Amino acid sequence: MQFLKGVLAMFSVVFLVTAAQAETTGHITVSGEGRVFAVPDMAVITMGASAEAKTAKAAMDETSQITSAILTQLETFEIAPRDVQTSDLSLHPVWENRTQSNNQPRIRGYQASNRVTVRIRDLSKLGTVLDAVLTDGANQLGGLQFTLSDLDPLMNDARKAAVADARARAELYAAAAGVTLGPLVSLNETGIRAPRPEMLSMARASDAGVPVAEGETELRAGVTMVFQIAPE
Repeated sequence: MQFLKGVLAMFSVVFLVTAAQAETTGHITVSGEGRVFAVPDMAVITMGASAEAKTAKAAMDETSQITSAILTQLETFEIAPRDVQTSDLSLHPVWENRTQSNNQPRIRGYQASNRVTVRIRDLSKLGTVLDAVLTDGANQLGGLQFTLSDLDPLMNDARKAAVADARARAELYAAAAGVTLGPLVSLNETGIRAPRPEMLSMARASDAGVPVAEGETELRAGVTMVFQIAPE
């Protein structure tokens, strides 16, 4: 009999705990986004040369010569060696009649490409640098990205703004639903958006001085937050 009473008491405790948990299992899940704008202080651009010739060596020699002139020109603008890096070096055959089934494909030459990625920390020099390297024979311009030399403080500001945005949404929904917002259950960062490269075409870079407007750089952060609904 004592055993039965103990079992009933245990089930009563379990039921009470479960009932208490049921009162606090409601949650509000929200997403928030933080956006920060800043004037960039640095540009990152990919530039280089591509050439086609009868032999692989001739093609590579021509691109190397142009690339060497580009690197020399960059030195005259006092761009530090740490801000210049080879980002692509390629050589591949150029085929003739490759798509015609009745002819045996053959190599008619070779195409070489040599590109470097450059960080330009003095934006006042950007247009002049591009004009100079084009004059020296650069025939490839890749992505132009305006960014900041130190992104961390601004990214942290974007994160704070994302959290504030999510909390404001949660408070709004709680008030609209007639419930009380409880403590934070979880917080997850859903993504960071740093500045994206913009493709700079040869046509846009053809004018002397290559006028380029840096505008503002946008950084974004996203979070998902889960709040408990407080028991009445």
